[in-house]
Amino acid sequence: MATISAKVFEHHQKMDGTFNVKICLYHKGLRRYLDTSHFVSKRQLDGNFNIKDRILNRAVEDSLDKYREMISLLGSKIDFFTCESLLEYLDDTEIDFIKFCGEHIDQLRKENRGGTANTHRVIRNSLIDYFGRESVSINEIHSNMLYSYERYLRSERKITRINQFGKEINTVENGLSDSGLHNHMRDLRTLFNAACRHYNNEDLGLYKIKHYPFKKYKIGSAPLTKKRNITIEQVKLIRDSQVQSGSRAELAKDLFMLSFYLCGMNAVDFYHLHEKDIKHDRIDYNRAKTKSRRKDKAFISIKLIDDAKPILAKYIGKLPERYKTYDGLDTALSAGMQKLREITEVDAITFYWARHTFANTARNACRMSKDDVALALNHIDEGHRTTDIYIAKDWKIVDEVQEKVVNMLKEKC
Repeated sequence: MATISAKVFEHHQKMDGTFNVKICLYHKGLRRYLDTSHFVSKRQLDGNFNIKDRILNRAVEDSLDKYREMISLLGSKIDFFTCESLLEYLDDTEIDFIKFCGEHIDQLRKENRGGTANTHRVIRNSLIDYFGRESVSINEIHSNMLYSYERYLRSERKITRINQFGKEINTVENGLSDSGLHNHMRDLRTLFNAACRHYNNEDLGLYKIKHYPFKKYKIGSAPLTKKRNITIEQVKLIRDSQVQSGSRAELAKDLFMLSFYLCGMNAVDFYHLHEKDIKHDRIDYNRAKTKSRRKDKAFISIKLIDDAKPILAKYIGKLPERYKTYDGLDTALSAGMQKLREITEVDAITFYWARHTFANTARNACRMSKDDVALALNHIDEGHRTTDIYIAKDWKIVDEVQEKVVNMLKEKC
């Protein structure tokens, strides 16, 4: 049976001479402690550090009675709690959604899900901008707030960020498009759902987060977006563009073409690639974006064609030396692509367009089947999951898709 008591520790004295009253939980042979809002001075304690102040004692006892009632109401469900999980359940302080977002983002990075972590960081920072503070109760995320937040996101707004040199940078952000707003609110919903999974226990019928704002605020389906691909002629413009050696534009040009040559390989996978991943002129790797969510760890084997070899040799193993984190590479790529757009006059392209262009060329110009294109892109076909259990992956199919797409570029030369 779990027991609750109040404790004051002599070695926990604060700079102002006071002590915080702790709630001590004893459960399954373990003790854990919870801070309270009560502080005492030494004159309010006896020689054994027990509270002798009658008014404060009454307030502390009221708190203890509340916790005891919560434990009593659990009944037999308490057997399913560890001491740590019971303490978390009893902690009735407001859930700081911003703090949770930060912890969730850190966990995503530990799982090597840097791309998702980055998009969720955008949501976290945007909420801080909207509220004007770095602590936001989850109860402040409600349907009325979401409608107001949507109007905020659609408007032009000034934001302040600290760059890598610790300098404050002020920029003006344009309002989000329909597509951008949809993605932003979808990611906010994902974070809110993650908080519900963390704090609520549906199996035991225990809910610390009792509201769900997305019941009233509907995100809806994603709007149709412009296809993010360019022509083979425009790929040739990028390939043949004259850029300054060692510049970000050179980085963007090289990695764009490398992605196109290697079936739309992502920049984060270039960043983590090592010499040991190349065997018999093939690149064997697990796609970072989806490897944590797939049983096959998103493994793929890509042929290292002659066009790609000199570019890969230029960067393999060197990107982590040049950029401390993938975020640094991503920032440099964005700046390089902006310069590349100016040089080639190919509007709107980003690095990710290399992947889209490879897929579009394979399907529409080379007439490869959607299944074969999906295999080359390392996608999972949700409609054929069962069939995929029986069929081994044939990397020669990927080689054929790759060869036909690259030959289209050569034919245009």
